[in-house]
Amino acid sequence: MTLNDRLNEDMKQAMRSQDKFRLSVIRMVRSSIKNIEIDQRKTLDDQDVLDVLNREIKQRRDSLQEFEKAGRQDLVDQVTKELDILTAYMPKQLSEDEVKAIVQQTIQEVGASSKADMGKVMGALMPKVKGLADGKLVNQIVSQLLA
Repeated sequence: MTLNDRLNEDMKQAMRSQDKFRLSVIRMVRSSIKNIEIDQRKTLDDQDVLDVLNREIKQRRDSLQEFEKAGRQDLVDQVTKELDILTAYMPKQLSEDEVKAIVQQTIQEVGASSKADMGKVMGALMPKVKGLADGKLVNQIVSQLLA
């Protein structure tokens, strides 16, 4: 079952169980996917759908920080619930230690030795961890290891 099929099935299930919140989140993601399919004139595969989910998760994490700063607990709770629903569709995330191991291996592969080589390392590294690790975490670890 593709990720798109899973989203469709979960949407139907949310309709049956009258879970309006879950239904609205899934509809929002499906809408984003459909817009991209229309723009690109192709059906998205699982990797493309994961990219859309990553974008939606990143937007919510950014919003969550802003809402916390503003002291809007009602919005923090809502966005946290949305994040829980969205992250259920993502593959298992790598631990910090696993990311460190991949970063160290990539640094050796590209022969990086200083912060000036960070772009080279990130360019080689991101395809390896795409969808499996948060970009901010990867960036922090690369910065630490190249310092």
